Amino acid sequence: MHAFYSSIPVRAEGCAQCAPLDDLLVITAAGADALTFLHGQLTQDVTGLTPDAARLAGYCTAKGRLLATLVMWRGAAADADDAPQLYAMVRQDLSQALLKRLSMFVLRAKVKLAAAPLQVAGVQATPDQAAALEAVAGALPRSPWQRADLPSGTWIAAPTADARLRWWWIASDEQLAQSAPLAQALGLASAEHWHAADLAAGIPWIAAATQDVFIPQTVNLDLIQGVSFTKGCYPGQEVVARSHYRGTVKRRMAFGTVADASLRGAALAGVDVFDAAQPGEPIGRVVQAASDQGVVSVLFETTLAALPEGDLRLSAADGPRIAAAPLPYSITP
Repeated sequence: MHAFYSSIPVRAEGCAQCAPLDDLLVITAAGADALTFLHGQLTQDVTGLTPDAARLAGYCTAKGRLLATLVMWRGAAADADDAPQLYAMVRQDLSQALLKRLSMFVLRAKVKLAAAPLQVAGVQATPDQAAALEAVAGALPRSPWQRADLPSGTWIAAPTADARLRWWWIASDEQLAQSAPLAQALGLASAEHWHAADLAAGIPWIAAATQDVFIPQTVNLDLIQGVSFTKGCYPGQEVVARSHYRGTVKRRMAFGTVADASLRGAALAGVDVFDAAQPGEPIGRVVQAASDQGVVSVLFETTLAALPEGDLRLSAADGPRIAAAPLPYSITP
């Protein structure tokens, strides 16, 4: 953990909460062809992305199954070919495999892909706490997926399931070293606390354990602006478009909680989900989970028919019960 985060007091009340996110890595694409290359690889409209916004995107196999989900944004305009043109946050555990696979398709394109020496944290605050934070940091973006470049780093407004405001904060070591005043406006929180809020907001992060399992629609990527159906070709585009235009999406990602303090959320990605009333076969799979204050928050992919009446269980038909809860967006037609 960077020394800046160690300087943040551990206090749960009265101030914005900051969680270092060591499980996320930032990658960059630099070069004259960076944007057009990634436009042809990702589910998102890369070349149409505005400089003041960020977006979710997916990277798929030729069969349309996700190898990664990313939060991406364009870099500041620069004349140098080696200046980063695009940044993306991905899960640390699959980042090297992702960079290696993307690099295989660069061929003659003028683009260089690399991991960036940047730190990622999650910051969440009530509106009153946000005002105190902005008094130190400057004006922060308030609408989901808007972003701002400030002296302290890049701030991206994250979706939220409640009245709190949330941001991904991406900063260099130098920016963190100059952000000492910010530490006094923050309280140190755990990564699991941030991840639980991510799950409640319905944001899917593909991890190494869930690569090559889900198509974008079954983790709701199309419902949260993570797929463009007008941008043209990318790996898996035919499969993704066919499911969209034929209206054949019968599986979606849902949210729930498990009241079992013994479970480790980080180890549950890829675990099967069952319906106790139909114990023969699993009806879904965990996309991601996080343990916070004795409760496990779970995003899981399942059939629409299993919601909301199914007796959902984790790992086995008689396993811990998943209490389904609504997402902040609709998953039904």
